[in-house]
Amino acid sequence: MSLRQRLSGIVAALRGSSMPPAKEGHTSTTEQIEKMSSESEVESKKRVEVTPLDRLQAVVDWMDKNMLLILTIAAVLIGLGLGFLGRLLDLSPQSIMLITFPGEILMRLLKMFILPLVTSSLITAMAQLDVRSSGRIGFRTLTYYAVTTILAAIVGITLVLTIHPGDPKIKNIIITPSMEETKFSTLDALLDIVRNMIPENLVQACFQQVQTSYIKKKVIIIGNMNQSDHVLEPILVYKDGMNVMGLIIFCITFGVIAGQLGSKGKLMVDFFIVLNEIVMKFVGIIIIWFAPFGIMCLIAGKIMSIVNLAATAQMLGLFMITVLLGLSIHGIITLPTIFWLLTRKNPAVFFRGMMQAWITALGTASSAVTLPITFKCVEENNKIDPRITRFVLSVGATVNMDGTALYEAVSAIFIAQINALPLGIAEVITVSLTATLASIGAASIPSAALISMLLISTTLGLPTDDISLLLAIDWILDRIRTSVNVLGDGYGAGIVYHLSKTELEKMDEERRLQELETGSLLKDTSDKCQDEIVSDDQQISETKI
Repeated sequence: MSLRQRLSGIVAALRGSSMPPAKEGHTSTTEQIEKMSSESEVESKKRVEVTPLDRLQAVVDWMDKNMLLILTIAAVLIGLGLGFLGRLLDLSPQSIMLITFPGEILMRLLKMFILPLVTSSLITAMAQLDVRSSGRIGFRTLTYYAVTTILAAIVGITLVLTIHPGDPKIKNIIITPSMEETKFSTLDALLDIVRNMIPENLVQACFQQVQTSYIKKKVIIIGNMNQSDHVLEPILVYKDGMNVMGLIIFCITFGVIAGQLGSKGKLMVDFFIVLNEIVMKFVGIIIIWFAPFGIMCLIAGKIMSIVNLAATAQMLGLFMITVLLGLSIHGIITLPTIFWLLTRKNPAVFFRGMMQAWITALGTASSAVTLPITFKCVEENNKIDPRITRFVLSVGATVNMDGTALYEAVSAIFIAQINALPLGIAEVITVSLTATLASIGAASIPSAALISMLLISTTLGLPTDDISLLLAIDWILDRIRTSVNVLGDGYGAGIVYHLSKTELEKMDEERRLQELETGSLLKDTSDKCQDEIVSDDQQISETKI
């Protein structure tokens, strides 16, 4: 076949027209093209055809990959079912204690690793970052946490003013237990935060934190010896609970200085890197696979131990709906929208990777206790750089309390509503700011929001005894707002990593160049030493001759 015939055949095949007949004994180009296309279609059909065994294998592979998540979701559902079933059986307190015991063991295991995990992760993260990059990452992290906390408080205030769940009749129906008369001051709370940032004893900071308290002191009035009075005098006392804020400040400073020392501080940095790996390995092997069973026992035991569940839900149901609606708006709309606007990535995919930590927070009601599992989810599932997660998540477990700020804002205005106290714009702004500050200073332990609620109530002049109304439903709201806090920490790590990716890549390149230079210097030094050894051997041999 001539070149002209071949070209005309290709043109005819492209146009779809017929090709002039070829000579006998030769195959036309059109036939060859059709034959190739038919073969490719057959191959593509073979690839597209999926047998039922392939589908079953895909399901098995997915279940094998997400087995822990499936077990945790099943544990929550089974725990709810067992809890309501146990209420029908009217179990004794001792039986409920035995049911809750595995959950208590899980909480103790997770709390045991808070200290080594926070210290090792922060020191290794700061040591692997330079001062300028760590400053920028810290600024982005704190800015994100401040903005999301303020937005959460605004959402809560808007909903509680719109729905108006507070009814003065609630106080007459529900018997409010009396609370101890305690004086709280906004200034004292702010000073306590600063005091805890700089602990006077690191060992003591591992299990205690300082707090301003007031004691009654008897004073005798001069001029009348028979008359006396009492005044409240402020004193500093140490309360049980890890001073996470002080440990974070120390570990950040320690890690930055260790990173600046270079080769001198390498041994210390390597120690904390290995310590962090050991803790994460321990968490992955033992604790995480025990977590579903422990979460099931925690939820079942808590539901069984509630008194008058139906009456409480009837009286405070509107308040619960207001809080749950606000947390849902913040967790489903606000946080994913911020994540998408700053990263242009699908927040649903990121949430899928965070689901294990989110469900664990529902069961444990503590963002600090959930921290080991949050590390694992963000680093392994969402592929976030450990240098970012170790800093952002450790700080977020103490500072980022979006759900707590929303809950405190709604609770403060709810208490004002049931007491028929009108709140103006100034009082609403005060609630927003005070709730934000109180949530930042709140410890990352269960039911810490009730403690900071005393501060907000005192600031607004509300009766502190009414806070006890919320004790009956705080256990469920505490779990849900903690899950929102953990979700906000995860989204924050993803946002800070996206904004800091260029700096991290630049740091990696500089480190590679430094390693190459160090390697070339070592090679030159070894070559020189070898040349000197060879020359010495030649001199010795010449001397012998």
